[in-house]
Amino acid sequence: MRFILIDRIEELIPRLRIRAIKNLSLGEEYLLEHFPLSPVMPGVFMIEAMTQAAAWLIRVSEDFRHSLILLKEANNVKYGKFVEPGQTLRIDVTIQAWDGSVVTVKASGSVEDRTAVQGRLTLECSNLAGVVADGEELDEIIIARQRELLQIVWPAYSTAPRSAPE
Repeated sequence: MRFILIDRIEELIPRLRIRAIKNLSLGEEYLLEHFPLSPVMPGVFMIEAMTQAAAWLIRVSEDFRHSLILLKEANNVKYGKFVEPGQTLRIDVTIQAWDGSVVTVKASGSVEDRTAVQGRLTLECSNLAGVVADGEELDEIIIARQRELLQIVWPAYSTAPRSAPE
């Protein structure tokens, strides 16, 4: 099962920051069990939403150089307000360090200007080429799909700047 936890990108400045949103709907499959009588977004899904926002920032910043961007570490994670169906989780991610294929970001999620989650995430970028059979072909397929998804969550992508402002 796969969840896309970014509904829209509101702002993206390559190699610097991103602001994205997740509108939590009662129709989210995972809410059936968390918790049935009082559903809230699980904390791990809040971290995943921040990770996905960070991954979009990295992809755009590198012009989709890597097919895989995975969470390596989550540090100093703190939770505040619950996110309930009908609410919007606003996600802000700022790059703190970029060392080769490892990117560290400061990330937060808020609802109505109240912090729901915050922490420091470390992501690692890689490709399948040279690692698995047909890896180069798989990289191309994954990257093409990511470009398609980006057009949905950030329609401004086609006209967006490709590098951070001077």
